[in-house]
Amino acid sequence: MTDLLYGEIESDLRGGVRDLLAGKAPWTGVLAGVEKDDPFDADLWHALAGRFGAAGLAVPEELGGAGASWREAAVVAEEIGRAVAPVPFLTSAVMATAALLAAGESDLVGDLAEGERIAVLAVPFGTPPGEPPARVRVAGGALTGEVPGVADGLAADVLLVPAADGLYAVDAADAGRAPVTSLDMTRRLADTAFDGAPARRVADGPGAVRAGLLTGAALLASEQLGIAEGCLDATVAHVKTRYQFGRPIGSYQALKHRLADLWTAITQARAVARHAAACAAAGDPDLEIAVAVAQAHCSAVAVKAAEECVQMHGGIGFTWEHSAHLYLKRAKSAAIALGTPDRHRAALAALVDLPPA
Repeated sequence: MTDLLYGEIESDLRGGVRDLLAGKAPWTGVLAGVEKDDPFDADLWHALAGRFGAAGLAVPEELGGAGASWREAAVVAEEIGRAVAPVPFLTSAVMATAALLAAGESDLVGDLAEGERIAVLAVPFGTPPGEPPARVRVAGGALTGEVPGVADGLAADVLLVPAADGLYAVDAADAGRAPVTSLDMTRRLADTAFDGAPARRVADGPGAVRAGLLTGAALLASEQLGIAEGCLDATVAHVKTRYQFGRPIGSYQALKHRLADLWTAITQARAVARHAAACAAAGDPDLEIAVAVAQAHCSAVAVKAAEECVQMHGGIGFTWEHSAHLYLKRAKSAAIALGTPDRHRAALAALVDLPPA
């Protein structure tokens, strides 16, 4: 039976990450950052990944990491979701790192663990776990082709590009990158193009890419959990202090019931997200099932929590000057990242041999 409770180390880790993000990435700072062409906060990432060591949590000590597991990394993902922090934790410290660990690539993993470099999987951000379609051609150690919609592609130092015969590492400076108008302005997308870009093969076959996508989807559920928790906390705080007709609006039964329903859904989301992270940490054979369940559930909960946050904040919740829209945009974009809920439900049906209706 998987232990879904947070251990002492995980609780201490949560406190440290939350304090760091509160000091370096308050929502007012995040909001100001989205006005820029590139909201990626390099100083915040260096503090979180390098000095704090969050990027190397799941990397073995002999490779320069902390020697923890994806369970601990999932706690960081929760806090990043709660703060809507503009850092490439999911794409570099989770997806790219998981792919490189599966490939047995030690040098680049060490650089990522220490926060010295950023690597991302060059796949469209909506790609579900499984074998992604090869969008590039390989000839003489050079790549040619295009990959649209790569998350954090502009912030990357290294692009990990899937091809028909394996996974290739490409220096981002050798690739063409163009920003894409993104719903979530704290996690920008980029179209990438390769025109004879020099590449080094780091893995044979699709296994490494599959590991990166599966692990990414597992920890994306934890990020979505953090989004929902942040929305609930902000909304509860607001309804306690916002008065209408001489009483706090949180005292009205209709809002109480909506918040109670949301709390219940978040509790369920926490269980499935924690289970998915635990399966990723243990290399459990049920990881695919756990990921499909977590993504099918957590995506909807995060979006619902963000919608309720906007609505219960009333007029201010619909304004650009409030943080509610940051949560809503992150939740909506995360709901289609690494596979939509419908795709994950279909995958789950196949995994448990459920015949189509």
